Amino acid sequence: MKVTARVRKILASYESDCPGTKANLARILMHGKLGGTGRLVILPVDQGFEHGPARSFAPNPPAYDPHYHYQLAIDAGLSAYAAPLGMIEAGADSFAGAIPTILKVNSANSHSVTKDQAVTASVHDALKLGCSAIGFTIYPGSEDQFEMIEEIREMAEEAKAVGLAVVVWSYPRGGNLSKDGETAIDVCAYAAQIAALIGAHIIKVKPPTDHIEQAEAKKVYDGQSIDISTLPARIAHVVQSAFNGRRLVVFSGGSAKGTDALLDEIRQIRDGGATGSIIGRNTFQRPRDEALSLLDSIIKIYQGKA
Repeated sequence: MKVTARVRKILASYESDCPGTKANLARILMHGKLGGTGRLVILPVDQGFEHGPARSFAPNPPAYDPHYHYQLAIDAGLSAYAAPLGMIEAGADSFAGAIPTILKVNSANSHSVTKDQAVTASVHDALKLGCSAIGFTIYPGSEDQFEMIEEIREMAEEAKAVGLAVVVWSYPRGGNLSKDGETAIDVCAYAAQIAALIGAHIIKVKPPTDHIEQAEAKKVYDGQSIDISTLPARIAHVVQSAFNGRRLVVFSGGSAKGTDALLDEIRQIRDGGATGSIIGRNTFQRPRDEALSLLDSIIKIYQGKA
């Protein structure tokens, strides 16, 4: 596997990691149509766990089959495919070596009334299945946030010791946060900082709005004239909060939206200096040909061709 100068520069920011972990990061960064550019587009399919099968897959019934998602990610030339244990197991042999995989090791479901997730897989599972990384969600702000952070601390230590990378979904919710506060600029930047501080190699957050949730934070944003007037400016601030760009930051695709609106948002995410996008429902809920066309358009944006 040839590693570009751009990817070598990214890997140099992970100063404490062993060669195995850096090799797995390189596999993700060098794979697919964006390989070597330092940009990523990842397909995550944990929505069946989070929202239920019909809500996730009924709009495009072939997506009930785990093989569908593997093949979609491969044919689209994506950087990696992320999913819970059962989804990865269901295609691990058929697609071995075809695309880097990220084992999502905790999940919630829509019946829960708590802002927490159950640990559903292990580092051993990730190794057995040939994954390049584990993925873990934390909910900064929730009543269970500290337990979640302690869980990923232990799992990240184990993962790094055996050469796996760590991806953290950092989704603020619960506690005293308002609904608008979940995507407020100060809260999203804080979430990225927390994920970086607990040792994530790749950080997933939501695109931030210009709302400021915390009164004490608002004083600083106003007093320091931090620009949050546009989405690119807000993206740049979130990336700055992840060790001034020394950590890879990808942004979610969010709820279903029209093609034009989605592509416009991704252009702004790119212009803000993000590493890329991790986008699920907005692709796999569309017919396959439409999903492939959309993913190709997203990749062209990150290539600077659109």
